[in-house]
Amino acid sequence: MKKIISLLLISALCISFMQAVPAAAESVQAETSGTCRSYLTGKEVPVSIGRTRPIAIMIENDSGAAKWQNGTSFADVVYEARVEGGITRLLALFEDYESAPMIMPVRSCRPQYVYYSREFKAFYCHYGQVIYAVQLLQMPEAHDIAGLPFGEDGQQYRLNDGSTAYWRHHEGVTGISTNHEKLQTWISNAGWDTSYPEDYDGHYQFAADGEEVELPDGEEAAVILPGFTSNHARLEYDEEEKVYRRYEFGDPQVDHLTNTQLSFKNVIIQICSGRMLDDSYLFADPVNGGQRGEGWYITNGRAERITWQKENWDSSDPIIDTVTSAKTSFDIRESDFNVTRYYDADGNEIKLNQGKTMVEILTESDANRLVITGDRSVDSHIIDGM
Repeated sequence: MKKIISLLLISALCISFMQAVPAAAESVQAETSGTCRSYLTGKEVPVSIGRTRPIAIMIENDSGAAKWQNGTSFADVVYEARVEGGITRLLALFEDYESAPMIMPVRSCRPQYVYYSREFKAFYCHYGQVIYAVQLLQMPEAHDIAGLPFGEDGQQYRLNDGSTAYWRHHEGVTGISTNHEKLQTWISNAGWDTSYPEDYDGHYQFAADGEEVELPDGEEAAVILPGFTSNHARLEYDEEEKVYRRYEFGDPQVDHLTNTQLSFKNVIIQICSGRMLDDSYLFADPVNGGQRGEGWYITNGRAERITWQKENWDSSDPIIDTVTSAKTSFDIRESDFNVTRYYDADGNEIKLNQGKTMVEILTESDANRLVITGDRSVDSHIIDGM
């Protein structure tokens, strides 16, 4: 009798388990299928894309590099900041880039870009680095994929060896490429978790479906000149498509892979204090001591003044490390990498329109040359005399 009861119990447990397995499988499938809101664009995207950490790639942006820019139109958020010698460099954040056979030219890291990447919980991709970025890159949370992982010219350090994630397309500094397959293979081999942290709720706030953010009281913004004299960057509003089209060096800025001009629904101007790390390298402070900085939000042909601030920054956070250079030093705290929030004149966090965003990081000297105007005839070189 005991044997019969035992068999009946085992049978019942087996049936219960078999019923539970499909339910669990359905639960897992529900988590990885369907759609969700993109943290980068606010648009509805497949969960497999929208809940996978993005890639942040350093892109060379001097006059010799513009003709080699490939895959850049796949980026959802692009940062531009001045680095050294007046030139700017881009950080392009990609959510869905599987169909881009190459992204280039991948270039070296400057310290401020590590902060931007970490705000989005991105995997950070670069080929080379200035010494002042090394301590930031060595932090595990940087998710650094270094194409040149070892110190040069007598510098003794080691970064994650990401050299297999890149290949050389041609000789010179504009010749380094990468793509989805190489990056995902490297990330998989590294054993990194590709999901966002459970407590991450995004970087921007976006308008809902069917809503459009308008700035009726804002200044006319048919043309934006961020103030970079090296490339005479220009964003011009396309009234038909309702996006800002990007120009530099006197020509449309084009993704030569797709022959597509870069365009953005949103433009954010973020004004930071700038200081020289040595005689060459400029650091645009992305933290600002936790205090509010000035800026602009621009969309649909209008611009309004905003402020920006690191969310929940805490001066009592322990100092993790200190970066010291020939001319300055700066401390590193965990809250330095918190998301940057943007606020309107009433102190409310702004909403962006759904779509791609260009973030122009200006130092005070750059901001002195900033032009936002309704005059489409304005010459991009007007800033040279400012």
